[in-house]
Amino acid sequence: MDQITLGDVTVTRVWEYFGPVDLTPGTFFPDSPKEVWEDGGSWLSPHFLDPDTQIVRSAIQTWLLRSEGRTILVDTGVGNHKERPYAPVWSHLRTDFLANLSRAGVEPEDVDIVINTHLHVDHVGWNTYLDDRQWVPTFPNATYLMPKDDFDFWNPENGHEPVLGRGNQNVFEDSVSPVHRAGRALLWEGSHRIDAALRLDAAPGHTPGSSVLTLTSGTDRAVFVGDLLHSPVQILEPDTNSCFCEDPAGARATRRKVLGWAADHHALVVPAHLGGHGAAEVVREGSKFAIKGWAPFAPYTERA
Repeated sequence: MDQITLGDVTVTRVWEYFGPVDLTPGTFFPDSPKEVWEDGGSWLSPHFLDPDTQIVRSAIQTWLLRSEGRTILVDTGVGNHKERPYAPVWSHLRTDFLANLSRAGVEPEDVDIVINTHLHVDHVGWNTYLDDRQWVPTFPNATYLMPKDDFDFWNPENGHEPVLGRGNQNVFEDSVSPVHRAGRALLWEGSHRIDAALRLDAAPGHTPGSSVLTLTSGTDRAVFVGDLLHSPVQILEPDTNSCFCEDPAGARATRRKVLGWAADHHALVVPAHLGGHGAAEVVREGSKFAIKGWAPFAPYTERA
């Protein structure tokens, strides 16, 4: 199953990439307890950890929402033909993402809203495509919702020195700035109401402008958390950050806050990069959290 319905909103999982990301758990999650990977090896493999190489596996995917007659994309992955000298795993890809989106019933001109939860390399790539040597908006009729704090932080003109180093090199120039120049970007701050069911809220820590999208429709709840979680290990160990978090203390506080809200409201937690079933229900377990159940999306490894 690639699609579920939450209240009046349909949620479809659109694949771009699934596989290794060339990082061991100790590198990707340097403050994670070593034993959680050893003890959890059986349930983490093969969807979140390669059992042979002990390299983290990750999904690059877009969440396609249909709500109140509009077509909405949450994050746009890596993109094709992008020059990423300091992120070689994402450099010069040639994926079938747009064909996969088409199979889900959506052409680029059909998209009304694009949400970038933050402006990292693997969340904005399909914002643009290469047209006769020029980067232009992939979704010509869409409003691109970008957090202003991230727009300012990643703008090279502002001279910030991110923990990611040069890992985001060229991203602003080829995947963010062309959208802004075309007049398709809406830079928001604090909170942004999309419709009766969907609201964006600032959730800083991973990046200064990181955000979450909350879905509330009928009795159903979900929260699309971007990179607050890269692995289900961070549900069990909520103080575990990735190596890419700009503000470690802020990321921990935001993760605990969002997971607490999800547990208290029986909301589905939908990260950007989980393989396997893609999303989970969580419950409180003392000062931490546990996985109550998985969403019904089919794991990528089970697909033909």
